[in-house]
Amino acid sequence: MSPDTTAAQAGRPMRADARRNRDRILAAAETAIAEHGAEASLEEIARHAGVGSATLHRHFPSRQSLLEAVFSGRVEALCAKAGELGAQLGPAPALVAWLRAVGTHAAANRGLAASLLGGDPAMGANCHTMIVNAGGDLLERARRAHAVREGVAIVDLLKLVSAISLATEQEPGGAAEADRLLALAINGVLA
Repeated sequence: MSPDTTAAQAGRPMRADARRNRDRILAAAETAIAEHGAEASLEEIARHAGVGSATLHRHFPSRQSLLEAVFSGRVEALCAKAGELGAQLGPAPALVAWLRAVGTHAAANRGLAASLLGGDPAMGANCHTMIVNAGGDLLERARRAHAVREGVAIVDLLKLVSAISLATEQEPGGAAEADRLLALAINGVLA
């Protein structure tokens, strides 16, 4: 076990150079996974990050741990976007914009979520809870403004977005079709 890994596990801050390496690996993994899916080459990720294979494996001992870190980072960004939209837009536009961001998130994670199914169940549950809470806050705001129909739950909206993303992922022009279908679904939800 490296000093960096030991320090991180002990709750001590990571050295600045180790943090930079980890951040470069995550950025390279983001790009590689977006292009090649969850089976992206770890050697290519290390090469694009400008680190050796040993450095990649010191930070992420398995493909699973790297995929979990990428997915968690994406979920954190999605949840942060909910807060930003809530601060910038009115209740209904913020909810609609965030649901579109969820659709983009779902499309970008093709294969990634499925490859994580055998991983840490707590990580998946935590990510799901974060997304539900972020969206729930936006939905509650829209509900207080009487901008959504009664009985709409955030899990319903997330299922709709997920189903639309799944149904259109193999179609040519799938992103445009997903956005069109999402607009139809949202129009049925708004008051």
